[in-house]
Amino acid sequence: MKGRFLLIFALAGLAFAASKSYTVTVTEPATVGNTDVKPGTYKVDVNEQTAVIRSGKVSAEVPVKVEKNDSKYTQTSIKYSTEGGKYRMEEIHLGGTNTRLVLGDRVAATSGQ
Repeated sequence: MKGRFLLIFALAGLAFAASKSYTVTVTEPATVGNTDVKPGTYKVDVNEQTAVIRSGKVSAEVPVKVEKNDSKYTQTSIKYSTEGGKYRMEEIHLGGTNTRLVLGDRVAATSGQ
């Protein structure tokens, strides 16, 4: 019984350890997945293959692929594309790390590389 409890506790700990949170500032009105976001500060929760970007009542869940850059990013930034005159978030570069979060449609495009 004690062994089962420890195993469940260990697995729960791994689940929490796998989830990471970041704070990003969106500088342009943009689309994330199918959700429109306004400029402001957002919390990004990354868990395995999904990112949830939220601020207040706005929440967008999109596929994510975590990639490593050759060098560290000096500051957190967002890479946008334009589509139909609107900005679409494609990547989040996390300042002070070499971590890049590839979002949404770009996940399938980079998986084959």
